[in-house]
Amino acid sequence: MSSYTPDQPFAVVMPVYEDREASTRLFQTLNAQYGDRPYVVVVDDGSVRQPVQIEAIEAAGLKGVVISLKRNVGHQRAIALGLSYVADKLPDMSFTVVMDSDGEDTPESIRELVAPLQSPDVDVVVAQRKSRIETWRFKAFYVVYKALFQLLTGRKISFGNYMALKPNAVKRLAAMQELWTHVAGCTLTSKMRIASQLIDRGPRYAGQSKMNFVGLALHGFKALMVFAEDVLVRVGIACALIAALSVLVSFLAITLKLMGFATPGWFSVALGILMLVFMQTGALTLMTLMLTGIVRSGTTNPVDYLALIDTVTHAEQT
Repeated sequence: MSSYTPDQPFAVVMPVYEDREASTRLFQTLNAQYGDRPYVVVVDDGSVRQPVQIEAIEAAGLKGVVISLKRNVGHQRAIALGLSYVADKLPDMSFTVVMDSDGEDTPESIRELVAPLQSPDVDVVVAQRKSRIETWRFKAFYVVYKALFQLLTGRKISFGNYMALKPNAVKRLAAMQELWTHVAGCTLTSKMRIASQLIDRGPRYAGQSKMNFVGLALHGFKALMVFAEDVLVRVGIACALIAALSVLVSFLAITLKLMGFATPGWFSVALGILMLVFMQTGALTLMTLMLTGIVRSGTTNPVDYLALIDTVTHAEQT
């Protein structure tokens, strides 16, 4: 049985964008906790003001690589690129951890995070937050988002990017095009065996988060895009039900008119509204059916991650 503990060499994938100070401290903390066993795969997401320097990894006593991208591709795609690199270049790592570079995903919790990987029935372990300090607006949005996500997809989502993966899980995700849209959503749709671990969120090491409310909302909608087919089918079913209900109510209105219970002007207004509802929901049903067919027939070829890389710099061994 393979050993999935930080006592073995493991890979750490982290996207970094204009966050040199926090990432440098993270490298040092990783070394303090696990020595030179972590192999850090830093994806510098097109930083201009504070690009990550390979010297920061070397000074921390770690092994690793800095992958500098030709342009900013966003947090999720940077993680997807890092996982693709691990699957391609580092297949012998005992496991891979995906974490942010700002310190909120604490290096101290990696040992706790990977513990469920010891089970042969677990492919991926995701972190669920025991405690976190957020604004009221974020908390309200998150509650609405989770409810909307479950309503439209039939699935629950309660985790982010902080996760640990076995080698087979890394290869599976790297082969999925959905990974480039939303990492957590792709993990849910991958049909892998997922375990969750309650972990506290740490304070940011330095600087301010680059994520604003608009970016957060876009991130949530991207999760729905991963399940576009399920969402379209559910919307189509809802539209078909509303259309059928409008037909039934129209027959009821006609019956009341014939029986003489309708007041002057009421019947024509009610029937007009119901016919409008029927035509709109019927059109939406047809549109969702066509879009579902387009989504189903879409390409499943993985993205060529090498085309996005500008330079790859390896830490020199001392």
